[in-house]
Amino acid sequence: MGKRARGAKQREPRPFRALAGPFVVAPPSGCRIRTRLHLSPADEEALRAVGSHLGALAGADLAARVRIGNVPAAHNRRAERKKALTAQSSSRWAGSITRTSEDQYQLARRALNARIGSLRRAIATITSRLAVTPGSRVRQGRRWVRGYADDTERRAKQQRLQILQGQLRRAVRERESGRVRVTRGGRRLLNARHHLYDAATAEKPLTAADWQAQLEGWDATWSARRMFLTADGEAGAPFGNYTLSVDPADGSIAMVLPDPLRRQYANAPRGRYVLDATAVFSHRGGQWADRIAAGASVRYDITYDPARGRWYLDASWSTTAKGHTAPAPALETLRQHPVLAVDLNADHLAAWVLDPCGNPVGAPHTIPLQLSDLPAPTRDAR
Repeated sequence: MGKRARGAKQREPRPFRALAGPFVVAPPSGCRIRTRLHLSPADEEALRAVGSHLGALAGADLAARVRIGNVPAAHNRRAERKKALTAQSSSRWAGSITRTSEDQYQLARRALNARIGSLRRAIATITSRLAVTPGSRVRQGRRWVRGYADDTERRAKQQRLQILQGQLRRAVRERESGRVRVTRGGRRLLNARHHLYDAATAEKPLTAADWQAQLEGWDATWSARRMFLTADGEAGAPFGNYTLSVDPADGSIAMVLPDPLRRQYANAPRGRYVLDATAVFSHRGGQWADRIAAGASVRYDITYDPARGRWYLDASWSTTAKGHTAPAPALETLRQHPVLAVDLNADHLAAWVLDPCGNPVGAPHTIPLQLSDLPAPTRDAR
């Protein structure tokens, strides 16, 4: 007798998985660089005032856009909303706010569609497994469907199925009504607001001092995440952006103030505020300066990290014309030069330089990746 007993059921071999051919990913269509700002107390006070004022306007405009619902772009009342915001800020600030609101709404719509698709796949999987007797399996087409291990797991999955079906019905109703769920600052921050005691990092039970520190820390994070300091670029404007401009000669930063704040904070002509801090871009600073010299547009974002107590300035621009994509090089062209082969593992990246023939050159490189206990956006970025 062999290893398998006589009369044992022979398992049919699975067909081999077909591997797709190699392809070249298109290069990125934009660029974003960052520098740290060392602000004076006056600069920080002015930026907080502007960010809080524009953040309140952005929140109100986003709520108005959500109430309009899923309509064509010609009927989203952007011109009407922009006109109302201009009286409380400026025409260009209002344009950035309404553009951001539209982007957030459309992103929430795509997330809702993805959520509905995910719920339907989960429901289909559980339904197919519930149709199989626990502890057994049946063949459906080219694949085997295994039942749950026992009756206890099966009953738990039946309850889970009812929950998912209810979530699917609510999600479909929201999509049909045009409603979306958007939180400026992120859902994690909103959940922390509703459960401040549970989200506290100090040892529980909290003392009065710990609770006060928790409230102050959450308030600082909430305010920082909901500030709006985004200035869209404009081709032909001085230094590529009229609302927030950076002079590449000396790094000076000038910002157009919203109309209600000009009397209090303006220190330059035409309602502008010139920061004491300067900006120096080390990474791709030459490309940024060349783009400004050519009269092209540059977008700027000012953000505050409350955990580190640091202010940052981001500059971004598109590297391709609107409606076009950057051409990807041919695979045959890339094979004529050395390439970097990267293997993605659970906790590290293994990289090795390969010659045109595919042979490793030099020593391998290991890049550690600490991904545990990190938010999903941080894991994806790393």
